[in-house]
Amino acid sequence: MGVSSGSGGPVLTLDSLVRLRRGLRAPGTPFRLAVPQGMTVPLGCDAVGMPALLGQQLVPRLPRVGCVYADDTHWWWLVPADSDYALEWPAPAQYATGAVVPDAPVVPSLVHRPEGKLPYTPPIPLYLALCRLTGTTPSWSRPVSSAG
Repeated sequence: MGVSSGSGGPVLTLDSLVRLRRGLRAPGTPFRLAVPQGMTVPLGCDAVGMPALLGQQLVPRLPRVGCVYADDTHWWWLVPADSDYALEWPAPAQYATGAVVPDAPVVPSLVHRPEGKLPYTPPIPLYLALCRLTGTTPSWSRPVSSAG
């Protein structure tokens, strides 16, 4: 199905229009991860991203896996909003407020959807497993400085 310009010009198909629209997207434009239909986010929604290899290693270490999105290089885990409160997520993790993924080349695809209506991975088990894999001491276990 094409659309004619009415003046005998070129016919544009839906595929052509989609390609044109994608071409208008500026590099580095952030994407918001979409919560799957039928799921609710009563606690708001943020995301924790990490390199794909770490993401694959985390799955068997977690008691519950919520919605996980992936592209060629990163995995993104939905967590309740403010899951960065009083936590320093270890590098190379990225915390994305509002589940807005920065600098993604494409919209990450949903690779895991949990049963039920909540899309969240519990943030504390995710944080602890990520600390363990990266060799990072959890923030609450670090010595407190009395510098003043």
